[in-house]
Amino acid sequence: MEVKIGVQHAPREIVLESGLSAEEVERLVGDALSGKTQLLSLQDEKGRKVLVPTDRLAYVEIGEPTVRKVGFGTL
Repeated sequence: MEVKIGVQHAPREIVLESGLSAEEVERLVGDALSGKTQLLSLQDEKGRKVLVPTDRLAYVEIGEPTVRKVGFGTL
C-alpha cells in the first residue's frame, strides 16, 4: 500500500510502501488525529519507521502502489 504524508512547513511529502491494508492505515491516522496518540507511526516494507507529530499533519493519501513500466512501448 502506498502512503503519502504531507507535513506542514516541509517542502516535500513523505512517501512509503506499507504492508498494511488501507483500512489499517486509515485507523492509525484516525487514532492520531483524534488525540489518542501524539505521533502517527507507520512502518514501511523494509522495516523502517516513520514518525510524524499529529499537529504537523497536513494530509495523508492512501492508495495502491503504482507499477513501474520498464522498456519502450507504445500505448
